[in-house]
Amino acid sequence: MDRDHVLSLFDRQMRRGARPDDPTARVERVGDVVRQAGGPAAWNGVLWSDLTEETADAAIAEQLRHFGELGHGFEWKLYSHDRPADLATRLRAAGFVPEAAESLMVAAVAELSDQVVLPEGVRLRAVTDAAGVDLVADVHEQVFRSSRSRLRQRLLSQLAHHPDTVSAVVAMAGDVPVAAARMELHAGTEFAGLWGGGTLAAWRGRGIYRALVAHRVRLAADRGYRWLQVDASDASRPILERLGFEALGTTTPYRHDVG
Repeated sequence: MDRDHVLSLFDRQMRRGARPDDPTARVERVGDVVRQAGGPAAWNGVLWSDLTEETADAAIAEQLRHFGELGHGFEWKLYSHDRPADLATRLRAAGFVPEAAESLMVAAVAELSDQVVLPEGVRLRAVTDAAGVDLVADVHEQVFRSSRSRLRQRLLSQLAHHPDTVSAVVAMAGDVPVAAARMELHAGTEFAGLWGGGTLAAWRGRGIYRALVAHRVRLAADRGYRWLQVDASDASRPILERLGFEALGTTTPYRHDVG
């Protein structure tokens, strides 16, 4: 993989040229910043910036003003190659709080296995309705210890208004959901994004996570996507590296809440 080329392609298609990922959201470019703003259930924040030491503080202040007027918190999604080099320090000085850094990982769809191998008694269920969304949200809440409400609202909205932008799947052991994942599909780009892959603790180590990746590889290939992208946690990175993903850098969410 030509990492510099793929990273440049990712920036151009997925950040600078981003499209809204929620029916309630809009993406706009203001100066050297691209941001998305929407309702409370949508992701709100800065997707891309091209700043200098001279322009960074004013751009940060403008985002604080803009999202402050909207009345809800937002995220500045900072990548390790973003400029200026001290942008993270400037964000912290402006009141942003960093969350855990993740690895930006990319793989060529054609070089990944699409062979879905599941433990005995486990099957995959495609998510197409509210009942399936509830299963995904249940796994998400248990695995990531976070509220299910925002994810549930987002998936329901996507399935109702833009079902071609998302593909979600649940691994079921009988009637019990034991793992779940989704793939965000970005029309007009070469990238599909893998998100929310998680397995209940009692079911880890049995290959279910790998099967969820392979399932989505097959779907991405069928829909003509060239690359798969993941923001990987420290726990997921080794698995993804074994599957063929490469780390192109890191990404850190910087949160700024209302008040």
